[in-house]
Amino acid sequence: MHAHTRLAAFYFAYFGYLGAFTPYFSLYLKDLGLVAAQIAVVVALPQIVKVFAPTLLAWLADTRGARRPFIIATTALTAASLALLSVVDGFWGVCAVVLLMGLASSGTLPMVEATTMSLLGGRSERYGPIRLWGSVGFVLTVMGTGALLDVLPMRAFLAVIVALSAAAAVTACWVPESAAQVRTAAAVDARWMRPEVIAFFAACFCMTVAHGALYAFYSIYLVQAGYSKTVVGLLWTLGVLAEILLFWKLPRLFARASLSAILCGACLCAGLRFAAIGWGVGSLVVLVLAQVLHGATFGAYHAAAVSAVHKLFPGERQVRGQALYSSLAYGLGGAVGMLLAGYCWDAIGPAWTFGVSAAFGLLGAGLVAWKVRV
Repeated sequence: MHAHTRLAAFYFAYFGYLGAFTPYFSLYLKDLGLVAAQIAVVVALPQIVKVFAPTLLAWLADTRGARRPFIIATTALTAASLALLSVVDGFWGVCAVVLLMGLASSGTLPMVEATTMSLLGGRSERYGPIRLWGSVGFVLTVMGTGALLDVLPMRAFLAVIVALSAAAAVTACWVPESAAQVRTAAAVDARWMRPEVIAFFAACFCMTVAHGALYAFYSIYLVQAGYSKTVVGLLWTLGVLAEILLFWKLPRLFARASLSAILCGACLCAGLRFAAIGWGVGSLVVLVLAQVLHGATFGAYHAAAVSAVHKLFPGERQVRGQALYSSLAYGLGGAVGMLLAGYCWDAIGPAWTFGVSAAFGLLGAGLVAWKVRV
């Protein structure tokens, strides 16, 4: 099996698991009786772990000189920890299991992304056609899980995510090896201290904070507004279909625009998207248009950000560069975004919570326009 095919298979399975987990986990927590502030804490825990765990795992992979054993181990432990949700109840028990799951899963994608970019060499525009298979997996499971949960109790959610995470662990065995290289911390630190790099990571942080309300409360917001779980699943699916189209057209986009321009445009789209969700929840047409922007706010943004990290941290710095991106953006940014959303949800209401998200998207655009040149 070709290396690109094996990577595509992993992305398909891994994001297939996320397609069932991400949109509906908050609904599962609500079904357990958790309140908004508790839900925000639970969904933020994996992001908090991402602040330090990816860098630690990257260092271990570098020391060993191989990434695949760590990818296999982290995906297997993720599946095992999710299975523990069936034997715990209450806020603190769920927190303990989710913390373990976060520790296990936090280092998986940075190592896979570094492997993918290493195998592609300088042809980062080919990332999209491989990564889009992850979006295909996400679409299939988000639609199927939404329809399933309309006819089955929320407890069925656990069986679905455990089975899908186990499938991801199997495909991790197919990920091709790309030897890690030992490097000095000083080399990475020197890169990190450049103003351009600081501005880039600050913009990524803002973009992830902006998505906090989406991942923590979007499904809850729609159900409270009267939409069925099937419609919720279809709206998530629409966003990922836009993402797939973006990944498919990525080589052409990369040929026509700089990474900085793509990042700035994606952040501006985030400002528009989250404002539309916040104040347009009563209109299905507005929600549809907002979800189409997911192609830009995740697809274009993520592809450009991963490629920018590859350029800013070339050669032997790749794994730790991707780990730093995961830690500062998805870790710290995700934790702050979800906790902030949990506070705002009760303090200022759902609409203004998404308004805060929109403001962070615009702030990210300003940072990119000010200093980032990639």
